[in-house]
Amino acid sequence: MRIGLISDTHMPKRAKAIPQEVLDAFAGADLILHAGDLVDPQVLEPLEAIAPVVAVAGNNDPAAVIDKWGWKRVLELEGYRIGLVHGHEGKGTNTVARALSQFPNDVGVVVFGHSHSAYNEWHGSILAVNPGSPTDRRRWSPGYSYGLLYLEPTGPRAEIRFLARQAAGPRSSERTPQGQET
Repeated sequence: MRIGLISDTHMPKRAKAIPQEVLDAFAGADLILHAGDLVDPQVLEPLEAIAPVVAVAGNNDPAAVIDKWGWKRVLELEGYRIGLVHGHEGKGTNTVARALSQFPNDVGVVVFGHSHSAYNEWHGSILAVNPGSPTDRRRWSPGYSYGLLYLEPTGPRAEIRFLARQAAGPRSSERTPQGQET
């Protein structure tokens, strides 16, 4: 299963549209996950034209987004449990820790946003993925980004892709047979 990952679009304040490069990369996806801070729910329309979309609300989302999507989701897909959260709430001193604290040991993947900075690392048996933002780059982020999550028989893996205008190369979470990240 191939899943598009996006977060922190902050539209229309930060951009008028999702970059075409992202929409092209999501073509053929089975599902798209938006990890919050849509700001305007219409941001989902071009994504819904590609594949079904599941979203959660972020700290900048209006009541309509919160009411429709809620703050946190757990999805069961291809035998995997995927946690989806924005990452602004929870226990911990940073976004990764807060996101992971929302799903203590009951998921294999946590997809989150909030920091606008791409992240793709294993924490024990949990893959933590933040696709960053394709529309609102922060100074600490190497570029505008989005992600792809693959649910495969050998396990989940994710890629972070940076937009061509800020190319920094993909980051993969694929593990070697010894359990080390590549």
